[in-house]
Amino acid sequence: MSKIPPKKSTGNFSEVEGKYCVRNLELADEGKLLIDCAESKMPVLMGLREKYSKTKPFAGLKIAGCLHVTKETAVLIKTFRDCGAEVYWSGCNPLSTNDAVAAALAADGISIYAWYGNHEDFYWCIERTIDPEPHLTLDDGCDLIDTVHEKYPELAKTKVIGGTEETTTGVHRLRARQAAGQLYYPVFAVNDAETKWDFDNVYGTGQSTIDGIIRATSVLLAGKNFVVAGHGHCGSGVAKRAKGMGCNTIITEVKATAALKGLLEGHEVMTMDQAAEVGDIFCTATGMKDVIRKWHFEKMKDGAIVCNTGHYDKEINIPELEELSVTKRTIRPNCEEYTLKNGRRIYLLAQGRLINLAAAEGHPSEVMDMSFANQFMAHLALAEKWAKGEKFPIEVMDIPIEQDEFVAQTKLEMMGLSLDVLTEDQIKYANDYNAGT
Repeated sequence: MSKIPPKKSTGNFSEVEGKYCVRNLELADEGKLLIDCAESKMPVLMGLREKYSKTKPFAGLKIAGCLHVTKETAVLIKTFRDCGAEVYWSGCNPLSTNDAVAAALAADGISIYAWYGNHEDFYWCIERTIDPEPHLTLDDGCDLIDTVHEKYPELAKTKVIGGTEETTTGVHRLRARQAAGQLYYPVFAVNDAETKWDFDNVYGTGQSTIDGIIRATSVLLAGKNFVVAGHGHCGSGVAKRAKGMGCNTIITEVKATAALKGLLEGHEVMTMDQAAEVGDIFCTATGMKDVIRKWHFEKMKDGAIVCNTGHYDKEINIPELEELSVTKRTIRPNCEEYTLKNGRRIYLLAQGRLINLAAAEGHPSEVMDMSFANQFMAHLALAEKWAKGEKFPIEVMDIPIEQDEFVAQTKLEMMGLSLDVLTEDQIKYANDYNAGT
């Protein structure tokens, strides 16, 4: 496998070949404090760590992970490690790694290859996690799974037991791979668990996206026309939070039912061509490329703010923005001012990358607790199946309803909340097709 050294075009790095490559190991103490704080807000995952660290169900297994290196991810990584796994990690987005957290993990003995701004070395980092020939893969956006399948197909077919996928875009890519007959091992679609996308995607994305926009611009949101492209789980969360901040919210969509839901939640519905003329702030959340194009930029107001909270940076056509511009300068961290030939200024945030992770800290620990509990339990199911000498079918698999309910129930219990319980008579009534009116 490739051992070409990373480009690392700027700055000094802390690295040990075959062990880790991070920005600065001296940031480890700062990162440890962040991880400690996240652990205090993730009781479901910490409960799983306490339980399974005694039996070590991942003993003898190697896990390669490609997921945003945040304080919450560090809690998941340490949980896998404490439960017996050898863990190898990279970031799933060039601008989503917290360098202090990466340093803390490296100092704690985790093999991690990640730093903020690793654009040119993104896939070099991923391949370093494949070098040890992992048994399990954990992905966010499918870049790790795609790399294993495309560059190391024999490894995928013979060594990898299975994997998981964290985000909507990655699940779409996996289902397309399965449909084409090019999926070589089973993968759990963690993103599609109710305790993931109805919480992480809606409430996590909504809050952290607004947080990132404010950190990058310090703009007053109240009274602004806030355009959200896409009204799925992520987009709806952003629109709700923007409306809560006093914005006039506008939805653009390609799906009629999603647009209608947005309308009934109090948002205006327009095409992007229409919204481009009136919007003050634009945020894409679609997973589709070229959502904002040249002719949209040409229509925008002077001072329009443009950002993305979808997984890839293709939603905003940045090359076309560059072509329209006569000058470009960095106004503040994660905020670049483009002056167009027509004299209007457009502010692009976080280079079109995930605004909530590049300019802020990503989703709050409380919602990631549920998402990462699902990740852990999905990998536990894969490991337990392997230990029995059995295999899951090679397909994209849903998280079992029972797991979803367990995670939600545990979360409520950790919050000191209880549920009503149906009586035997009520259960009988619910299943009696002759009950009538």
